Parts: sequence; C-alpha cells; structure tokens
Amino acid sequence: MNRLSKLLQPAARVARLPDDRVRVLYPKFRWQILESTFIGYATFYVVRNNLPVVSKEMGQALHYSKGQIGDLLALTAIAYGIGKFLMGAWSDRSNPRYFMPVGLLLTALCNFAFGATSSYPTHLALWTLNGLVQGMGWGPCGRSLGHWYSVRERGTVFAVWNISHNVGGGLTGLIAAYSTAWMGWRSAFYVPGVLAILCACYLMVRLRDTPQSVGLPPVEEYRNDYPPEGGRDREEELGTRELLMTYVLKNRALWLFAMANFFVYIARYSMLDWGPTYLKEVKRASLQDGGFSTAVFEFAGIFSTILIGWLSDKTGGRRGMVSLLCMIPVFLAFGAILYTPPGMLWLDLTLFGVVGFFIYPPVMLLGVTGLDFSSKKAVGAAAGFIGLFGYLGRTVQGKGIGTIAERYGWDAALYAILASTFVGILLLSLTWKLRPRAIGPDRGAIIENAPALKGGGA
Repeated sequence: MNRLSKLLQPAARVARLPDDRVRVLYPKFRWQILESTFIGYATFYVVRNNLPVVSKEMGQALHYSKGQIGDLLALTAIAYGIGKFLMGAWSDRSNPRYFMPVGLLLTALCNFAFGATSSYPTHLALWTLNGLVQGMGWGPCGRSLGHWYSVRERGTVFAVWNISHNVGGGLTGLIAAYSTAWMGWRSAFYVPGVLAILCACYLMVRLRDTPQSVGLPPVEEYRNDYPPEGGRDREEELGTRELLMTYVLKNRALWLFAMANFFVYIARYSMLDWGPTYLKEVKRASLQDGGFSTAVFEFAGIFSTILIGWLSDKTGGRRGMVSLLCMIPVFLAFGAILYTPPGMLWLDLTLFGVVGFFIYPPVMLLGVTGLDFSSKKAVGAAAGFIGLFGYLGRTVQGKGIGTIAERYGWDAALYAILASTFVGILLLSLTWKLRPRAIGPDRGAIIENAPALKGGGA
C-alpha cells in the first residue's frame, strides 16, 4: 500500500529547460495530454455504461425485475458520485500518469468478475465497487487539462475533450449490443474489460503530470495569460483541509451549480439508463436498435459540445446562461418523445439525437465551472463535488424511473423526466449572470455580477 501511495504522489519538479526547448516541447506535451486523457476517459465509459445496454437481456437470463435493475443502476450512480468527489480530492494530490491507469485496471477487474457471476447480491456489490473506482477517471483529466491549458482556452479545450464522453458512450452501445448478439450478455463485460487493460498500459506511456514536472514553466507564463505575481512560479499543492473547505464547501457558486447538475443528470441518464429498454418495450425496437439509440444519443453531442464550449468562452465564461439555453430544447424533445406513436422509430431516434445534442453542453459546462470558480489545484475536488450532485440525480432516476415505469407505466416515467428537466431550467436561471474572473494561476476565479454570491470562496 505504501508503494502504491508513493507511486501516486505528484511528480517532482525538475530543472527548467532552456527557452528553445520550451518552445518545442510545450505544444507537443499539450497535445499529448489532451489526446491521452481523451482516450482514457472514453475507455472509462466503455466499462461503465455497458450495463444499461444489456440490462433487459441480462435481466431475462437471470430473472431480474426492473426494480432490481434499477437498484443496480442507483447504487452504482451514488457510488460513482461519492467516488468522483473522494477520488477527485485524492487526484488533486496525485500523479495522473499512474492514478488514471490504476482506476482503469480496477474497473476492468470489476467487469470481468461481474460477467462471471450470476448472483444478484454479488452483482450489486461488484457494480457498486465499479462505480466507486470509476471516480478515478475525471479527476486526473481535470488536473491535467487545468495545468496544461489556461483559463482563456478552458471552454473550448474542455469542449473538445468532453467529446470523449460521446465517443466512449456511443462505442459502448455498439460494443455491448453486438458482443451480446454474437457471444451472449456476459461478453458485454469481458470485451470492455480487455479494452480497459490495454488503455491503462497506453496511458502510462503517454500521460505526464504538471508542466513543471518535465522542466516547463506554468501554462499562464507560457501563454502570457494571467502570469504568476512577480513573474515567479508560485504554485504549491494544497492541503486536504484547505482544498475542501476553502475551495469547495464554502464556495456558494459551486453549491448552486451542483444543485442544477442534480436535475441535468436526471435528464441525461434517463435516456442512457432506460432509453434502450423504453424503445424495446414501447416502440418495438430490437436489441441492435436499442444499442443504436445509445450511439445516436452520444454522437449527437459531439459537434454541439465544441460549438457551445467555444461560445461560453466568447460570452465571458457565462456557462450557466449557456447551459440554461440548451436545456429548453431538451425539455421540448422529451415532450415529443412522449407523444410519438409506435412504429416511427426513426422519429424517436431523431428526438434522442436532439436530447443528446443539447444535453451534453450543460454536462460539460457545469463540470468546467468547478475549475472556473475554484482553483486548478482543487479542480478534482470541485468538479467531483458538482459531479456528486449529478450522480445523486442519476441515483434518483435510476431507481425512480424504473419503479415508476413498472408501477404506473412509461408515460408516467416520461412526465417525471419532464418535471425534473423543468426544475433544472429554473435553477440554471439563477446562474444567468455568473461568470469567472481569473486572478492568478492558483487562485481560480471570483464571481462578477452576482452580489449575493460574492465572498463564497470562489
């Protein structure tokens, strides 16, 4: 255990390289960090979102009810929310080069064991553990991108990186569905597990920690973007208490974004967790059609995430305002899905695409606010805190939607999703004027145009 803790410690700084080497190596490493975290996080999705795609087939084979499947999804979601917060705080004081691959190896083991058993209590324990170690994915990515890309680039860069959600989620639908069709539902966990192990090896080769750990200056100096006071590199790792109390728990803006994220995640995961089952039972879709609906949902968010991320930079970082504008079409699309008659699967898939197109920008932007309104030294904890509320939302919908659908029918479940989306819109309306103003490389942001929230630790 001591060896593992030592391995995961932040990489030590090394002597600064000559300026000519800095100019050559900085672009190379920036691309390397973006590319490797993109591939790594997409792979985390492949070993997390495979269960919903085959939940009906697994449930039929093992005689699980919708309520039992809902419990699996709910416990996994709450475990992931807790893991994202706790592992995020740990990742702020760790080396992403090893922290992220360890997480992938652990989640691969959970997938192998899950596919090998037929016991419901064991499935419940394994998939809950999988949710916990899945929390080792976002934190190291946030730490890496926060150190290698400056505040003025953040919306656009995180938007590009955030496509990893869509790529990973979309591929999961296809990999899980076709693996099940060819080799049975257990292969939907074995195949992703193998891919996760391969990716873990790749990340250990490609990832690096901070610029200073490879002899480069902090990104603010490199980009001439809010350079350190006095032109000196003053970055220091934060202690656990300062990290959590000053930058997270006393930060009023983060609490508001976190509460909004609760309802955004209900809207997002209602279609990911239950969309394939809904289409099979109500719209007469096949197994492959259900898997394809997940791919449509995920891939639809690719272009919009980049566009809206860039737009949020151009609006001065008013990410709450932009998120609100995206949630309105999501609400309308859910209403249309409710009234689409069976036999028009193309229309349902189109509406799934509309939801995916508009839901992923808020998912990405609310995560970025954890960096905007805290510190790049606390990004894992801040984003994990916002994510914790999101996955509490997923927990509620994972259990709630399944129970409502089983007891009252799918129409009632869709109305519950609509109500949750509407509450999310109301909460986001309170963030309309919030925007960050950077005040230093390791001091994060303060809040402008929001007197009631000033002094909230941002």
